[in-house]
Amino acid sequence: MTIKQIDEDKAAWAADQFIDYFKNFTNLEEYLRHVKKSVIVKSNLLDDPKDYFLNQDIHPNDMEFDIRLVGDRFQNGIPQDYYRNLLKSVSSHNNEDNIPGRELRLMVYERNTNKIVGFIRLQSPLINSKPRNEWLGKAPDLKIFNRHAVMGFAIVPSQPFGYNYLGGKLLALICVSHHIREKLNDIFEKDIALFETTSLYGSSSAASQYDGLKPFIRFKGLTDSKFIPVLYKEAFHNLHDKFTEWNNNEPLTENRASSKKLKRQRRMISIIKNSIQDTEKLNEFNNVIDMAFNLTEKKRFYISDYGYGNVREVIAGEQDKLVRGQNWDKFYLENIMAWWKKKATKRYDKLKAEGRFRDKVELWTEDDDIQIIR
Repeated sequence: MTIKQIDEDKAAWAADQFIDYFKNFTNLEEYLRHVKKSVIVKSNLLDDPKDYFLNQDIHPNDMEFDIRLVGDRFQNGIPQDYYRNLLKSVSSHNNEDNIPGRELRLMVYERNTNKIVGFIRLQSPLINSKPRNEWLGKAPDLKIFNRHAVMGFAIVPSQPFGYNYLGGKLLALICVSHHIREKLNDIFEKDIALFETTSLYGSSSAASQYDGLKPFIRFKGLTDSKFIPVLYKEAFHNLHDKFTEWNNNEPLTENRASSKKLKRQRRMISIIKNSIQDTEKLNEFNNVIDMAFNLTEKKRFYISDYGYGNVREVIAGEQDKLVRGQNWDKFYLENIMAWWKKKATKRYDKLKAEGRFRDKVELWTEDDDIQIIR
C-alpha cells in the first residue's frame, strides 16, 4: 500500500529536490536543451557522426531514397544501438529507448550518396486522446482501435536536409504511404488504417512540419493533456529511491504502466503536499510545481487515413470493412515522392535564390547551441 504522508523533514528535503531542479527553467525549450545535453554527454556517439548525414547540394529531382528497417529481427536490419546513437545526435527531443507495445524503427537514406536524411519510430498509439475522441464522436473500443491504428513518435529529419528540402514533411509522408502501411500489417499482423502523431510544440507554435500535407495528413486539434515534465535520470531516480525506502521498499505505483515515471512523480508530489506543514515551504513548493506545469503545452494532433474512405466509421464500430476512398492512389510511395519533390523544389529554389541554403550538419553537442527544429 502506498504511503500518503512522510515526516516533515523528509518532505522538506524532497520538496527541495523539485525546487532545485525546476527553478532553472522558464520555458519548454530550456528544459529540452537541459535534457538533451545530459543525453549527449552520456551517449556513446560515433567518432565523427557528421560524416553520416546528408549535407550535399543536390536538386530534389535527383534524389532517390532507401527506407531501411532497424533491428536484428530483420534480414540486414540496422543495429538498434547505431540507430539510437545517431538519432540522439540530431533529435531535439529525448527519445526513450525502452518502449512498451509494438514498434517499428526506420532510417531513411539518400540512395546516391548513401547518407542519412532521417529517422522514424512508429508504435502503439496513446490510449486516450481528446481530439481523436472528438473526431470519432466517442472513445474507441480499444480492441478495434489497436487493430487499425499506429502512431508516429519519432519523425526526425537530419539537418540541414530538413531545412533545405522540407525533410520533416518527407518523413511524415513516408509514414502514411501504402509501402509502410503494408510493412506494419505484415510485421504485426494488423490491418492499419489510421496514423496519428503530435508536434513537439503545441499551442505556442503557429506551425508544424505536419502542416500543409493535405490530403495525406490533417490537423485535428490540440491535445488536452498538461503535465509536469519528469525529472531526468539521476534527479528522478535519487528521489524515487528515497520514496521507495520510505514506502517499505515498495514502488509508489505498479510497474506495468507505460507512463510509470510520470505516475510515480505525481504520487511523490502528492505525498509532499500532504506532509509539509510549514506554510512558507509549502507555498514555495507549490509555486515551483505551478511553474513546471507551464513548461508543457497542449500538442498539435494530426491524423491520416491512408486513403481509406471510412476509417472513422470502422474504428467507431459502425462498419466492419474498410473501403478505399477517392485519394487511395495518392498514397502509393511513388506518388508521395512525386508530390514531395514538387514542394521540395520550390523550397530549394527559394533558398538558393536568397542565399540561405545551408551546408552545415547540425548535431547536439555540449558546445553547439543549435536551433530546436520540429
